[in-house]
Amino acid sequence: MTRKTLRRTLRRLYMFIAVILAISLISKLAEHFPFMIGTGIEKVLKDFYEFFKDMALLIATGGVAYVTNVFQKRQAFLDNLKAEWREIIATKSTLLAYMHKPQPTHAEYVSAYTQLSETIDNMRIVYRNVGETPALIGLYPFAPLHDMRRLLQTLDPRKSTPTDDQRKLARDTMLQSFYALRDRFLEELDLEAPDNPILMAGARRWRKSGTTRRARAEQQSEIDVQNALRPQPDDHDALLRDLYAKETAKEAGAANGGAQP
Repeated sequence: MTRKTLRRTLRRLYMFIAVILAISLISKLAEHFPFMIGTGIEKVLKDFYEFFKDMALLIATGGVAYVTNVFQKRQAFLDNLKAEWREIIATKSTLLAYMHKPQPTHAEYVSAYTQLSETIDNMRIVYRNVGETPALIGLYPFAPLHDMRRLLQTLDPRKSTPTDDQRKLARDTMLQSFYALRDRFLEELDLEAPDNPILMAGARRWRKSGTTRRARAEQQSEIDVQNALRPQPDDHDALLRDLYAKETAKEAGAANGGAQP
């Protein structure tokens, strides 16, 4: 279920609930309207209110089940969409690696082509063709994948041996097709910017090495318990403590010499 379909479904559901609540309110207040008192409309509205009150639990249960089913379909769609995107990423990497090889083999070409073909066909799990009808095939929803297929076919080692410039052109064009695909394909995921991004180049961690006094005290307490249980450490304990002491000393030296903000 796409985002557009989900919103349309929820909009219809909200309108249905609003209409039912409005009719129920009018039915409840019908006896306060002079022009309705004693009329057939008042009786019908009262009967509707009593019916709605008796069936409220059943209607609410059905509504919850319907909404749950809607969001389950949406989640299943998103899961399939993410799986397809991961497959597209893997296929792009395979094509990029193939297009970098100066003399790829026929087996490598077949492997790359097969993976791309599977990715193209697996799109049917997520989307149907645009304009598809029982009589018409329609248009493939993301044409850049077929552009990538055509580019790969130009590098078939059985037909010719492409030059470095030809491979570079195919490689750059393939990436251009991939970027176009990425911009449209990921729109369905409702992605948001991170709350704590790292936007600068060459970023480093802002915290320095060390811990709190409380944590050191707990560590020392564990050491004291261990020493009480085993006053004379064996070779294993000695080795581990020696390694820990060296690592701690190295980290302390690095923190003192190059502490970061």
